[in-house]
Amino acid sequence: MTRFRLLVEFDGRPFMGWQFQDHGPSVQGALEEAVYKVTQEEAQVVAAGRTDAGVHALGMTAHVDIEKPFTPFKLREALNARLRPDPVAVLACEIAEPEFHARFSATRRRYRYRIINRRAPLTFDKGLAWQVAVPLDHEAMHEAAQILVGRHDFTTFRSVHCQSASPLKTLDRLDVSRHGEEVVIEAEARSFLHHQVRSMVGCLKLVGEGKWTARDLENALHARDRAALGFNAPPDGLYFVEAGYEPRPFPADAEPIEEDDE
Repeated sequence: MTRFRLLVEFDGRPFMGWQFQDHGPSVQGALEEAVYKVTQEEAQVVAAGRTDAGVHALGMTAHVDIEKPFTPFKLREALNARLRPDPVAVLACEIAEPEFHARFSATRRRYRYRIINRRAPLTFDKGLAWQVAVPLDHEAMHEAAQILVGRHDFTTFRSVHCQSASPLKTLDRLDVSRHGEEVVIEAEARSFLHHQVRSMVGCLKLVGEGKWTARDLENALHARDRAALGFNAPPDGLYFVEAGYEPRPFPADAEPIEEDDE
């Protein structure tokens, strides 16, 4: 049995999310079907994070255990051939150590949210970004975002369906920048609560419009109440960028990683 580490890119629009679903197509289902066609083995593909319907990935790490002998190159090529025409691609494949786990070995995760800030309708980016017609003050958004950086109770920014044992999370980075008509939000943490990134982006959008101040965002955080949430951004603009696996020292009371579900 060989454990392979995969780097996967996908367009989330046709899928109900990463995780296998009975009521619709999933990225996991597409990959596991491709693995079966290539190997005739029913193997589970485990990812670093579980994305919601419509959420995309630029570099999702996953692993799969396969009995038949394959070189990483041949497995990658065979999987990509079987994945067509689904918008899923295996960018890289390598043999991993048996103890490597795409989800539980991850020490950090990074998400990106794209807002196209213009009045004209989206063409190429439709479904791949959130269009906001009202001008956004990205500098005010970035300044307010720093309130959320650090270890906090993120109950306000947590889906009611979140299965994490605790709302306490440490947000290492939340940056907002503008690139022409595109406003980009980068978020990085060891793990995230369900809908945490989309909820934070929705509130930052209110700050950018001038409807909220930084104090309003701080009050929402301290309320620890989902009812205090300003707005939940749509999935269109959310991308899982990468998972990090470099060794890091963690204190004994480090936050659990059982939940990372955007």
